[in-house]
Amino acid sequence: MASLKFRIKSSTKKEVSIYVRLSISRDRLLEVKSGFSIHPDSWSTSSNFPKQNSTTNKLIYKELKKLESFVFEAFNQAQATGEVLDRLWLETVVLDCFGRVPEKKGYDLKDHIQYIIDNAKTRKISGQNRVGLSTSRIKSYYTFKKNIEDFEKYLKSTIQLTDINAALVEKYKTWLLDKKGYSVNYAGKQLDNMRAVGKDAIRLNIPTNLYVHQIESFSETNENRHIVTLSPKELKKISETIMPSAYLANAKKWLLIGCEIGQRASDLLSLTSNNLRYVDNHLFVDMTQQKTHKNVTIPIASNEIREMLENDFPSPISSQKLNKYIKTVCELAAINETLEGKIMDKDTNRKLLGMYPKYELITSHSFRRSFATNYYKKIPTPILMTITGHGKETVFLKYINKQADKDENAKLFLKYYGQLNND
Repeated sequence: MASLKFRIKSSTKKEVSIYVRLSISRDRLLEVKSGFSIHPDSWSTSSNFPKQNSTTNKLIYKELKKLESFVFEAFNQAQATGEVLDRLWLETVVLDCFGRVPEKKGYDLKDHIQYIIDNAKTRKISGQNRVGLSTSRIKSYYTFKKNIEDFEKYLKSTIQLTDINAALVEKYKTWLLDKKGYSVNYAGKQLDNMRAVGKDAIRLNIPTNLYVHQIESFSETNENRHIVTLSPKELKKISETIMPSAYLANAKKWLLIGCEIGQRASDLLSLTSNNLRYVDNHLFVDMTQQKTHKNVTIPIASNEIREMLENDFPSPISSQKLNKYIKTVCELAAINETLEGKIMDKDTNRKLLGMYPKYELITSHSFRRSFATNYYKKIPTPILMTITGHGKETVFLKYINKQADKDENAKLFLKYYGQLNND
């Protein structure tokens, strides 16, 4: 059972701080300053409270009794909700008891996030010969800052860069997963952001806890990932299904093109006829990926897609509308196999795992994964990677939830070796 007592650490003739010491178990002690000070001669070592021999001491006694009750109440609530109990938690409880504002000791974490956002256009990109963060990366920093602001409200304190220790990171992770209900992958990316911001501050010689170098991200295991793709057979069914309206027919075009060029939705929907180029009567699509700034060239091998791009180019559409319409497109094409997956719950605004008809699980991100999955082992992986823009084969294989197949690679070598000899 938890116990609490107050104590002073010195017997000098000067006023000293009064500490509150919470004993959670035999080997778990938390101790912080109460914010009050007293002369050692006015302290009772038998009661561990001020002697009530003056008006000031009586007032301090009353405030410490108030704090004692407040800490026990906060402790019981934290136990019930599974909150992490550490020194930062106890400091926050003491501040909250008396409505005090925490003392600013260094640089705010959220201020440095804002600094990165403000200087996004001129930031040097690590490992690349360019400057300027992508639009999606800037957006991720805005989201990270909002999460930190909400987390600070939960903590009832401001997070300094020097505060980023193991206990705080663990508390942030628990808050993301348990309190906010975010997905494992999303929470892992938020820790990535915390590490990136901390390391950037260190680079600029801003006082920062060196623990930021030890922050580890995490993601779902392959067994827990739910990747939904459209097979060639399903794409054929969609192609052959006549849509009852112009807007659905337009969405169907974007779906079929997207599954053939293997690009992110943001790049796909920015496609225009200006991206088309002919080489020896072959149709190529040239584009610069918005996220990575990589230049990619996609050969259009399908006659149907070539005809569409040349003579029946789809109309512009927002990603929100496309994601809505393609579900109807797939439903009309009877893409209704029941699968396990996640869909957005409108009440909680979180993805909910369950069994759903496949058309409900299709999103614009399914296009790119369908391309990579459908052509994997049919086209050499390095060639596919030049189209999708993946830099490492391990990342590409994880993207489509595949393991490297050494036997299949060996067979592919023999196949192309035979063709080489025939040539």
